[in-house]
Amino acid sequence: MVLENLIQPGERAMVIGVGGGGDVVGTIPTARYLKKLGAQPMVGGLSWERYVNDPEPGPRKFSEIENLEIISETVGLASSETKTKKGVIFTESVVAKFLGEKTVLVDLNQGVRGVIRGLNEAIDKLGTRLFVGIDVGGDILASGKEEGLHSMLADSMMLAAMCYLKVPSVLGVMGAGTDGELTFEQILNQLAKTAKYGGFLGARGLTKEDVQVLEELIPKTKTEASKLAVRAAKGEIGEIEIRGGYRKVLLTPLAALTFYLDPKVVFENVNQIAKKLVNTNTLEEAHQILEKEGVPSELTFEREFVWKKYADRDELLRRSMG
Repeated sequence: MVLENLIQPGERAMVIGVGGGGDVVGTIPTARYLKKLGAQPMVGGLSWERYVNDPEPGPRKFSEIENLEIISETVGLASSETKTKKGVIFTESVVAKFLGEKTVLVDLNQGVRGVIRGLNEAIDKLGTRLFVGIDVGGDILASGKEEGLHSMLADSMMLAAMCYLKVPSVLGVMGAGTDGELTFEQILNQLAKTAKYGGFLGARGLTKEDVQVLEELIPKTKTEASKLAVRAAKGEIGEIEIRGGYRKVLLTPLAALTFYLDPKVVFENVNQIAKKLVNTNTLEEAHQILEKEGVPSELTFEREFVWKKYADRDELLRRSMG
């Protein structure tokens, strides 16, 4: 499987940030790449903003969202006016305003089965020929046993869903290690393992044009990992504190790359939890599987308000969106 051969000029691609929060920002370089290949990419992410933007735990249901064009039970199109009924602006809404076009929102509340049904219906309605899921940081490659993990739920649910879509799907990992969950060595080992099983599809670095676009967009959002990828592309290297000092990241030139992988190889051989989530019908069911398996879930992190312990040092909590 070669990324360049999976889509023809004029065909539509869906490029989705699969980890929620600011991952939609990480879709921009891949979308620009696909556009240069002649495709028509549409970017998006999940209806799950991180605590720095929405302190209410979990992803928002579509019934909690205003100004959303509903395409299927779990897929909608967001504009610059899309927000929660409590006034929270989605990062996808900021990106929609920035790009001047609608973005995709995916709701995880109906479990992996609901995501599969909803995405496949949206794929038909929108005429999509390729699905690309982008994870910024790389925790989607975790086995679930790594000490630094705290957010494997959304990534693993989306990885599972990607393997049951009616169009070809590709997994992209941008900004390897920039979320501070996997160590640099762990990231390299998991990438190597994916390659060993034939799952490495290539890589692309941030271009100067990508950096210019991201530097204009990022200050309008509350993303941190994508910003580190830009810093890596500009030559910064070394250990950096993130999340108000809650985590540390070893920034290297590899963070400026997006690695393209076969999601089915990652599903079968790398991520040990995604396969257990395939038949879930609710977010809570998926969350309970992670809890039972001893795998960290961001839903627990949010429900227990762990982030409040370092909130006074987290500049992103005080930054406005848009």
